[in-house]
Amino acid sequence: MRKIYIVISGGGKVGSFLAKKLLDKGHAVAVIEKDVGICESISTSMNALVINGDACDLRYQEEAHVERADVFAAVTGDDDDNLVACQLAKVSFDIPRAVARVNNPKNERIFNLMGIDAISSTTIIGELVERETTIGDIITLYTMQKGRLAIVELDIPEAGSGACRLPIKDLGLPKGCVLVSIIRGDEAIVPHGGDTLEPCDSVIAITSVEQEDKLKDILISK
Repeated sequence: MRKIYIVISGGGKVGSFLAKKLLDKGHAVAVIEKDVGICESISTSMNALVINGDACDLRYQEEAHVERADVFAAVTGDDDDNLVACQLAKVSFDIPRAVARVNNPKNERIFNLMGIDAISSTTIIGELVERETTIGDIITLYTMQKGRLAIVELDIPEAGSGACRLPIKDLGLPKGCVLVSIIRGDEAIVPHGGDTLEPCDSVIAITSVEQEDKLKDILISK
């Protein structure tokens, strides 16, 4: 696999996770982050170029050498900032691929219309950034949705849930539902039937649209 250069806007939980995941696989990463403390934390914990600034400002994108990047990923908690930063990278630097975290699903259509690949799952963002394929092939989410399937990300409450007390194989998951990944701290786990969920886990699952509410109830309710 060819090594690529990725510029990430936002160094919070999602941005840091994504940066570490990509660095661990040998890719080059730059992070643009407004918060000085977060910048210092990233600088001391991983070998990435870290820039203290606003990715919606052209000068900070220039400092991150977005013109050399293969992918620009905006993953802050603000959809407006993510949209502006991606558009700036596309218009000013003709970035080959722009990927954005979308916090409000209602905004997803706007991002897509602007030529930005929008997704809510941290894990899927990582895969989306890495894959060396065409825009039409880099993610199956939209095709899956047309086929009445959905990718969902659920957070297990800090106080835990009923799902934490049983192995995954005994949870009674709806037919056709598959748990794809468990995000636990900085670790991404491929779950097996004997594994158990823990409080604060983020669970990535594929399920039919009709069974989505039932899945949420099984994983999150007390």
